[in-house]
Amino acid sequence: MNAVITGAAGGLGRAFAVECAKRGYNLILTDISKEGLKTLKDGLLRRYDINVIYFTCDLTDEFQTDKFKEYLSIRNIYIDILFNVAGIDHEGAFATRSLEQINSIVRVNIEAMLRITYMMMDFKRKNEPFRIINVSSLASLFPMPLKAVYAASKRFILDFSYALNEELNEKNIYVLSLCPGGLATTKNAIDGMAVQGFFGNATSNRLEVVARRTIDKSLRKRRVYIPGILNRILSIAGRLLPVSVVVRVIHSRWKRALYSRIHLRETL
Repeated sequence: MNAVITGAAGGLGRAFAVECAKRGYNLILTDISKEGLKTLKDGLLRRYDINVIYFTCDLTDEFQTDKFKEYLSIRNIYIDILFNVAGIDHEGAFATRSLEQINSIVRVNIEAMLRITYMMMDFKRKNEPFRIINVSSLASLFPMPLKAVYAASKRFILDFSYALNEELNEKNIYVLSLCPGGLATTKNAIDGMAVQGFFGNATSNRLEVVARRTIDKSLRKRRVYIPGILNRILSIAGRLLPVSVVVRVIHSRWKRALYSRIHLRETL
């Protein structure tokens, strides 16, 4: 089985790469960080008897993604599973973010995801299953003040995944949307979970567990996976409560979290 992983040099991308390698999948890794990709490839080849190649690529750049497609085509590579992991966030009040930051969330989380998904479907094996795992977020389930564009972009991914799965499952293509809570992928993410106290820890997920269970659920043709019992409870509560209440509670919690993070930085 051959797997493509975008955002492979990041924490969740690496976790998916390791889990795939454990299962004997060959890997095609892409990320904007060449050094991160090379380090990941070397580590995987030392531990697992698989084939690993990588292609450094800014997925928001159409010229670079076309080169990535050409790279795969020349090598006659077929794809069995695509992990759309690449994503970014610039949290904070909408009016305090630059227009470039706002647009970059849309370009990476939505535009690049659509482009790479469309592109990779050309590499599906004939008469064989093709699986797509799109990394959304628990944030996709609620309108989120102070993370408004990010949450909306992840909602797009969730809705798109549901719809695409319905369109294509009769063609042996299955789409799963992963909606995790906090993930310890970067220092900012770890700090963000820490300042949220109990809820930050309670809604967080271990990367290796998320990676393993996500792949298992994709193989069982599940449409969505929300890791963690508390996160699944919150998703149900979010559907039952009025949106105005949900937004107010989230706004209050994120204001406290952001204030705590700013105060922490000032005291270091």
